[in-house]
Amino acid sequence: MLVDKTIKDYVNQVASNEPAPGGGSVSALVGSLGAALTSMVGNLTIGKKAYEKLDEVHRKELDENLVKVQDSIKKLNVFVDKDTEAFNKVMESFKLPKETEDEKRARSLAIEEATKGALETPLECAKECLEVLRLQKTFALYGNPNAITDVGVGALLAYSGLEGALFNVKINLAGLKDEKYIKNIEEEMKNILNEGKKLREELLEIVYGKLG
Repeated sequence: MLVDKTIKDYVNQVASNEPAPGGGSVSALVGSLGAALTSMVGNLTIGKKAYEKLDEVHRKELDENLVKVQDSIKKLNVFVDKDTEAFNKVMESFKLPKETEDEKRARSLAIEEATKGALETPLECAKECLEVLRLQKTFALYGNPNAITDVGVGALLAYSGLEGALFNVKINLAGLKDEKYIKNIEEEMKNILNEGKKLREELLEIVYGKLG
């Protein structure tokens, strides 16, 4: 499992001449780190004096968002490996025999299905990174002010994970023939990217505002 490797070993494997783990796996890891930094800010906030001074609504929001962002860490960690597994299935489908017409049809279908799997994995990763961005605002507004830069880095990482994952969706779309499927995915990608950009800018505005 990639997530069980040391940081050094994972980085070395990414740096090697093997095509996987690649951008999809790295995007998931980056998103997970963004969520982890957000979790840290929550843990440095909840139960502290400034937290106790907040009204009940904001305390509850911080509590709930911390639980959710910790769940996002687990989900994104799964994608670190799942993305590589999906890529490997595509490679395996290309190795199928293609001597007869039946074999060619079976191979073509296998490639199509494997490619859909290879793009649906990073698409789910992008959605989870978007969820992290949605959760971060309360930490930017009400989190420990001494950790405001960690909120900023967390936002940058979550957004990078989002857009990086969408790169992998887009490149896999190019190999598909199902036009209706392609159109639906492109629309979903557009919505995710637009909301992600908006949230990133909102979060950075808060961060820079607090930094003065």
